[in-house]
Amino acid sequence: MTELRAEPAGDALTSWRTYRLAAIPGDGVGPDVLAAGRLVLEATAAAVGFGLDWTELVVGGAGIDVHGVAIRPEDVAACAAADAVYLGAVGGPKWDDPSSAVRPEQALFALRGGLGLFANLRPVTIHPGLVAASPLRPELLEGVDLLIIRELTGGLYFGSRTEASSSPSSPPGSRQASDTLPYSDTEIERVVRLAFELARGRRSKVTSVDKANVLATSRLWRRVAVEVGAGFPDVQLNHQLVDSCAMQLVKWPAAFDVLVTENLFGDILSDEASVLAGSLGMLPSASVGSRRTAHGLHGLYEPIHGSAPDIAGRDLANPIGTILSGAMLLRWSLGQSDAAVAIEAAVSQVIDDGFRTADLWPAAGGATAGLTRVGTAAMTQAIVDRIAIRRPAPEAVA
Repeated sequence: MTELRAEPAGDALTSWRTYRLAAIPGDGVGPDVLAAGRLVLEATAAAVGFGLDWTELVVGGAGIDVHGVAIRPEDVAACAAADAVYLGAVGGPKWDDPSSAVRPEQALFALRGGLGLFANLRPVTIHPGLVAASPLRPELLEGVDLLIIRELTGGLYFGSRTEASSSPSSPPGSRQASDTLPYSDTEIERVVRLAFELARGRRSKVTSVDKANVLATSRLWRRVAVEVGAGFPDVQLNHQLVDSCAMQLVKWPAAFDVLVTENLFGDILSDEASVLAGSLGMLPSASVGSRRTAHGLHGLYEPIHGSAPDIAGRDLANPIGTILSGAMLLRWSLGQSDAAVAIEAAVSQVIDDGFRTADLWPAAGGATAGLTRVGTAAMTQAIVDRIAIRRPAPEAVA
């Protein structure tokens, strides 16, 4: 997989420094997997030689229970003051009333807007040991290495809306509701430009996904993508309608390199792509903007899965997506690429050694020889045990 690199923050092996991180355990399995991720990050920091100073925040459904709101202004400020934000998950059936004035997901919207996080990055690769866990045939997974970039601060989720109500012009007893899908050229330009910049470090292919045959905002999206692409003659630009893209993601996923799209389409397509890896629990993500700190790119890092309250606190959650999100945090926001590589290598080794959480365990009748079924804690410890930092060899003395 091509590395997603931030600018390095100096020689991490010789200069001790402490980084400030905001931790949001959230709801459901969020506290379980975030504790796992923090354990791995702490072990890696100790091995490399830097410190982590944590500020833990009560946000999401937990925030509603404690503070009456999903997130407070002081929580957003604490996240802004940190070098990066590490999130477990938010939400759950307890707070699922769509008519409620306060909902856990409001915390995510506040963080994205308050921190200027306009792009969600979801890398998708397939570990050879997990090919059997994917519903796709093995030959369709060969060579899959794609990056989905979802615009985060515009579109349907942020447009004006009208809740369900009756209308004098409608039949008696009927209800109407509406949502709007606004986008400006500026919002589109910045996320598409990011896609082209990242594609240059990969295979130099960008697929811009829209619904230009129906939506006015998609037609604007396509025009802006063409305009931005003109400044990147070394990167191939393809346009694809979202329904066609959804089909191709399962028919020929290896055809994609960098895929960039608007908020709603990206939400759906990235979850669809997650099944390629065999489980939602495997994949990391980063939400970033344009702001840089002293060490790298400011961002929020979280697994792509939800809060899964039915398995919370039962030592069943797969922590790998959160742990790999921590590796992205190290690389992008802290400039600690060696530490990130060490975590990714440890995860790969654990899979090669046959460790499997429940979501990765073969279905009934599947081969289990050489596999070990483990819970959250044992999987985390296995990864910690395999953290190895490759330090540069000392120069030979003449």
